[in-house]
Parts: sequence; C-alpha cells; structure tokens
Amino acid sequence: MLADPDVQAFLQDNQERISREMVQSGQSKLYEFYHEKQLAKKGETTVAPGYSPQLVLNSGQIDVTYVPTQQLLEKERQRHIQRLVRSINMPKFIQNASLDNFYIDEQHQTATRMAALKAAINFTDNYDPDHFMPGLYLYGNFGVGKTYLLGAIANELAKQKGVATTMLHFPSFAVEMRNSIKKNNTSEKLEAVKKAPVLMLDDIGADAMSKWVRDDVLGIILEYRMQEELPTFFSSNFSMDELEKNHLAIDTQGDHEPLKAQRIMERVKFLSRELPMTGDNLRSKG
Repeated sequence: MLADPDVQAFLQDNQERISREMVQSGQSKLYEFYHEKQLAKKGETTVAPGYSPQLVLNSGQIDVTYVPTQQLLEKERQRHIQRLVRSINMPKFIQNASLDNFYIDEQHQTATRMAALKAAINFTDNYDPDHFMPGLYLYGNFGVGKTYLLGAIANELAKQKGVATTMLHFPSFAVEMRNSIKKNNTSEKLEAVKKAPVLMLDDIGADAMSKWVRDDVLGIILEYRMQEELPTFFSSNFSMDELEKNHLAIDTQGDHEPLKAQRIMERVKFLSRELPMTGDNLRSKG
C-alpha cells in the first residue's frame, strides 16, 4: 500500500503537514484508497461506482473523498443534453440526430439538403437568446430528412448552447389539445408550448385543421412567439404558399377563410425562413 505511487505522491506533497503518527493512525484510510483504486482498475464494483477515491487532509487527519470520474461527468452531461430536448409524439431517431451525420455523402447529397444543412449550422453557431433569429421552414416530400434535421438542430443547440427546445408532431399535438378540453388543462399545455425558448412544429399541414386548432391553438402559439421574438421551426410537405391556400384557408368543415389563413402565414413568415428539401426517400433505405 505504502509503495503505491499515488500514496507516495500524496505523502510527499504533504510531508510538511503529515507526521509519522498521522500516517500510522491513517493507515485504514490509506488502505481504503488503495483498495478502491485496485477494484476500479480491475473493473470490479467499488464502494461508490462512478466515483474515484482521492486522499485529502481533513482536520489534521488523512481521509478519503470520492470525486466523479470523467466517464460519469460525460454521462451526466449527455443526460442533461437529452433533457433539454423535449419531444412530444416525435420519432425516436431524433434522440441521436446529429448535424455531423446529416445526409451529405455522395449517394444522398442534393443541393437543397446542403443548403438546409448550411442554414442549420448557421443558426446553431449564431443563436443568441438576446437577439431574434428566425428559424427554418423546411418543406419537401416525405422522407427527405426534414424531421431528422430539426432533431439535429435541437440536439446541437442543447450541446453547444445549453438551450431547451420543444419538438412536437403538430397533428398529434392538435389531437392532444382537443382531448385536453375534457380534462380542462388546455391552457396549461398551450402555455408550455408557446413559451419554449426554441419551438419546432413538425409535419404542419399533414391533417386538415379545424377552426379551433388553427385560430385558438396554432394562432395563439405563433402570435405569442412573434411578439416575444422566439425562434420557431417548421417542417411540412407543403410550401408556405401551398400551406396557406390549400390547408389553412380551408377548415375541416370546408369553409373558405383566406384572411385568417393569411394572418397565420404572416406569423409563420416572420418566425422562419422557407427552404425546400429534395432528394430520395431516406426512410425506404432501411
């Protein structure tokens, strides 16, 4: 035990403060340090998994304290990053979505995917909560990577800037909001979503909207975010023009209300910048 390099280094560094008697009375602590270190080296269970022992002087006595290992600190960091990205009815693959792994290899690369990736990197690099920066409105066919890119942006913001992002599949969220009327917690859900530091509305326009969802859910969210200048991202199979004319202007009852649709789109256009995404269907690749 006393021949252990770390024990020797501790005694050497503190030789002016450690007497022979202190070493004698502190042998159990020195052994505890040595023994725990050996267990960790062999990969066996220690008294405090994820923590490494360190020798210290405590009130004139040799003692052992335990500090988090680098592996534990990294694991905690990753958990914290994952907690910052709140997803509602989103696919599981967004948890590991990364800008580094976006589809820019020769087989999948397209000019629009590259432009979208460049815009995403520009946002994550320059995001500042004190200065408004519009999000992205990504539109294109099913499976071109729109949702993946939104997830990658959210994860990068969490990792790089410590920013909390809320991602939600809008058609599913609309159903939740309708169901919440019975439970009388509609306003609570709406408040949590509209105040998110960064919000991502996925698959907007996939289902026809009722007047209530359009005006009292989507409209309220976008109005608040425009007033507060909070970045908002969208993904859709439709361009902004198509979304306005073919979906927002016509509700589930078949009523045509172009002025209300125009009002919603004014907010979408303020909060985001439109970018097409084209390419093969990545989901069919397995």
